[in-house]
Amino acid sequence: MQDFSRRGLLKATAVTGASAVVLPGIAAAEAPGASALAPEAESATCGPAKLTGRIVRPNDPDYADASLGWDELFVHYPLVIVYAQRTQDVVNALTWARQHDVALRVRSGGHSLEGWSNVDNGIVIDVSELKSAHIDTAARTATVGAGLNQLEAVTTLAKKNLAVTTGTEGTVGLSGATLGGGFGFLTRYLGMACDSLIGAEIVVASGGDCAKVIKADLKNNSDLLWALRGAGNGNFGIVTSLTYKVAPLKSVTYVQATWDGIGDLHRVFDTWQRTAPVADNRLGTQLEIHRNQILLFAVLAEGTPAEAKRLLAPILSVGRPEVTVQVGNWGDVYAGFQIPTADEPANWKFFSQFTNKPFPKKAISAIASFMRDAPTDDSNFFTQAFGGAVRKSPRGGTAFPHRDALFYSEPGAGWGTRGEPGSGDALTSQAQAWIAEFSQALRPYVHGAYVNVPNIGMQDWETAYWDGNFDRLRKIKAKYDPRNVFQYEQSVPPAFC
Repeated sequence: MQDFSRRGLLKATAVTGASAVVLPGIAAAEAPGASALAPEAESATCGPAKLTGRIVRPNDPDYADASLGWDELFVHYPLVIVYAQRTQDVVNALTWARQHDVALRVRSGGHSLEGWSNVDNGIVIDVSELKSAHIDTAARTATVGAGLNQLEAVTTLAKKNLAVTTGTEGTVGLSGATLGGGFGFLTRYLGMACDSLIGAEIVVASGGDCAKVIKADLKNNSDLLWALRGAGNGNFGIVTSLTYKVAPLKSVTYVQATWDGIGDLHRVFDTWQRTAPVADNRLGTQLEIHRNQILLFAVLAEGTPAEAKRLLAPILSVGRPEVTVQVGNWGDVYAGFQIPTADEPANWKFFSQFTNKPFPKKAISAIASFMRDAPTDDSNFFTQAFGGAVRKSPRGGTAFPHRDALFYSEPGAGWGTRGEPGSGDALTSQAQAWIAEFSQALRPYVHGAYVNVPNIGMQDWETAYWDGNFDRLRKIKAKYDPRNVFQYEQSVPPAFC
């Protein structure tokens, strides 16, 4: 049976005992940028800036790879790409960009789904090489460099039987996922990724053309910490390290169920939406529908296979799914279901939405109809159960507003061959039209949107992403970035603009 992917599907079996990622400098005791800054970095005026770090320009042999994001549907040609090796490199790059009046974008994992972490004829400040981690097992905190991706973070914490919520795809940047909210298999157990964020180091614009480093936590710039928890991607500054409150997690049970065809879709979906969001908080589930199969993925934290099967019994009793079960360390299980980027389609388009009430039969029928006409096998309708710990905000609150959702969902289309420019051109218009029509058909049953999966062209995107928090975000923007240095197509503007 062919195995499909959610932007590269979770593999049919998680390999228990898979080796953890080895990170250069992972044992470093300090977070990036812990060294003292040069005096001019903190002053209102500063001398001419020079770019430092690993610099990539258009004539360099690695420029093509460096300028290409994960979604190859979007191609940009930046003037220069700065891979920061330390916080001071970020300070220098931001100052340089301001002094030369050059457009800038911030990038970590390169997964910006509308290509907004890249820019033509501007500077890309890339923090993906700020890889470090300091884990305090007694305090249950972890301070990590903003360059860690989710796989690196999960496996590093798992070595000490600790965890924080992340998304399911390992190559996505941890900082980008967290700063937009962040959800995955542990969401119902530990809350949103941003809920565990208790501090950050961030480079902000200062004075007329300078930059400086500040801290954001519950005692220092607490309003900025609130904003970073759900609206922090490219709006206020450049996050260089993040501090999390982590939780103990020794083992998980991982379940995958596969139904051939979509004949059982109505019963599978309806049973899932009525049970998964109200199940034991330790159980996190995702449902994914393709044009010729349905897949259920589940992770039970600190649970046994018997418990998992009991909790999932209402869904697994529908039809005759093929079911696999593994038990193991969370890092090993997580590493085991990753798919290499090279095996994924080159181009992707998504539309994000939340749901507060179960879909009626008419909505499920619409999903079935659109999936039968999906442009490719990789195209899918993906859902993530909410409820549980999501409903409780952490101390200090968050800008992420969608606490009452039953589940999150998105139609997604994937097409084209990675590394072969133009290979998907013949399908691009079809795939984009399919997404537009699919999302429109579901509008009566959904609300809002997820900023990490931006809906381009959506009216009232401000309230779709942040609901009633947008006015407060604008005031915080005016405080920390009054000149609107950090801006992109759907960025938060200062309150007085």
